Amino acid sequence: MKRRGPVLQAVLGEWQSRIGLAILFVTLIAAVFGQLLEPYGIDQQVGGTLDPPSSAHWLGTDGGGVDLVTLLIAGARVSLIVGFAGAAVAMVIGGLVGVLSGFFGGKTDAALMRVTDYFLVLPDVPLLIIVAAIWGRSLQNIVLIIGLIYWTSTARLIRAQVKSVRERVYVRRAQALGASNTRLIFRHIVPQIAPLLIANTVLMVAQAIFLETFITFLGLGDPSAISWGKLIENSFKDDAVLNGAWWAVVPPGLAVTIVILACTLVGQSMEDALNPRLRVGHLSVRRFRVRPALRERDGA
Repeated sequence: MKRRGPVLQAVLGEWQSRIGLAILFVTLIAAVFGQLLEPYGIDQQVGGTLDPPSSAHWLGTDGGGVDLVTLLIAGARVSLIVGFAGAAVAMVIGGLVGVLSGFFGGKTDAALMRVTDYFLVLPDVPLLIIVAAIWGRSLQNIVLIIGLIYWTSTARLIRAQVKSVRERVYVRRAQALGASNTRLIFRHIVPQIAPLLIANTVLMVAQAIFLETFITFLGLGDPSAISWGKLIENSFKDDAVLNGAWWAVVPPGLAVTIVILACTLVGQSMEDALNPRLRVGHLSVRRFRVRPALRERDGA
């Protein structure tokens, strides 16, 4: 029987990661098949303003009389698209910068890290306002700005890992045998850092979804797209909190929180399996569990 890899074993072997995967799977199903699952149209007025939950509308209606279950399903599609696309942009930029910086070192490393430092100090909100004012409010611009803001942490992580892999014996041996830099990178370096890059991307999805919600809540999102952040923004515009209409605020907020938590659970499990520094010593930082050998010795 083929042995599971450390990443797959970590994801499937812990109840936290299994719960996270289940939540993400259900959310993806709702996003992909949303048009088949939506009970009403997203622009169809089916009730009064801020009607409470009932048998006809399980989560009530919003300020325009639209069914909130329908809007939540439609919002999942947009929020996940922005989250995964923004994380993918950050992964590509950060992974490329990290690989080039860590592999070549020297002046290339110094130049790329200085650029990374400059992007690290860019303030998020003023940059978002400038982009929205110049390029307009659209999902494409949100995806690009998320990628431009969050690629720096990925670059630093991948750079450190590439520096470690570059010094291994088999890489040095291939280099001594005349292997080109392109072959060394794609044949020996990238396969070793790919699992760590994927784990970091899963964590980045959570940050991207949160940032999209934050951007849209500030009124800088795409006005024509229905996302969870847009639902929260609309609820405040309709004075749902002042009118006691909790059903217009709580469901989209819970949806964002649950999906972010699911991505964090899965990403941390993958990161634990790939980064041994998170599991050093006799005490596990993540699980606070003492090794059996120490318990036996104390009992003796």
